[in-house]
Amino acid sequence: MAGARFSIIVPVKAYNAYCAESLGVCRRLYPDAELLFSPDVPVEVPIPGVTVVPSGPVGPGAKRDLCAARARGEYLAFLDDDAYPAPGWLEAAEEILEDPGIGAVGGPAVTPPGDGARRWAGGLVYESLLVGGPFAFRYRPMASRDCDDFPTCNLIVRRSVFQEIGGFDTRYWPGEDTVACLKIVHERGLRLRYDPRVLVHHHRRDLFCGHLRQLNRYARHRGFFVKRFPRTSLRLSYFAPTALLLWVLLGWLPAMGLPAWGLWWGLSLAVYASIAGLEALRLGRRAPEAHRGPGLVVLVWGGLLATHLSYGWNFAVGLLSSRMAEERA
Repeated sequence: MAGARFSIIVPVKAYNAYCAESLGVCRRLYPDAELLFSPDVPVEVPIPGVTVVPSGPVGPGAKRDLCAARARGEYLAFLDDDAYPAPGWLEAAEEILEDPGIGAVGGPAVTPPGDGARRWAGGLVYESLLVGGPFAFRYRPMASRDCDDFPTCNLIVRRSVFQEIGGFDTRYWPGEDTVACLKIVHERGLRLRYDPRVLVHHHRRDLFCGHLRQLNRYARHRGFFVKRFPRTSLRLSYFAPTALLLWVLLGWLPAMGLPAWGLWWGLSLAVYASIAGLEALRLGRRAPEAHRGPGLVVLVWGGLLATHLSYGWNFAVGLLSSRMAEERA
């Protein structure tokens, strides 16, 4: 049966409604899969067949390592506690992993249909090409491809390969998944395959506060990783928001000597805002009917602008930081 070769691993600080949903869907879809759950402290889980692996107050990477050490499956299927699989998730992964040259598989993490308007707005921002760029496939189904960096909200790794790379580098969070993928692809010489059928639903953070808090952590670590792991982080697309931020903040300076420059600078910002507005209109049509309307379009438009500028600032902070590896002890 599908799932018999898999150990599904879900880390969390404390048992909550999201992880109850995640574990419940996993058990319903894959009753024969091993299901490992790691909260900080022991807890009773009212779902049959769940192995609880208490970890103490450690990060997600350490929790996943603890569960992986207990796992019996041939493949380790990593999920976030606020993500749950769609039907066909492990079936597609198992088919892909029949190729021995593939060390890991990932798939899109899409916004659940039942999420509210602010969460849908955050999800639409992530899946926009203006934000996701060449990595938008992480947030919505797109064509199958090889890649070398994928998040652990939906990452399935051969257990033998996971042991070979030494598990996750727990000095980093977020970013431990980036390091693991780099080792799989660029050190072990195996392929990391993205396939749209390996799909999970991933609850988003509310736009703006929750969305930006999460985004800023990613941006700081990506900036730091440019120096630490340039093979997968020294890419022009990651620098684009910082370049935009510098243009917004400093692009007017030549106008002090060239008055006409100010007009062109202002016009460029208007064009940028208009492009973001058109993108917000397009994205708004992808939301559930109940959320569509001018309010959602304005949210997405503001989210695009805020995401670019906030990411640009925090990426620069990470890039200029001399030490970030021990951010999580």
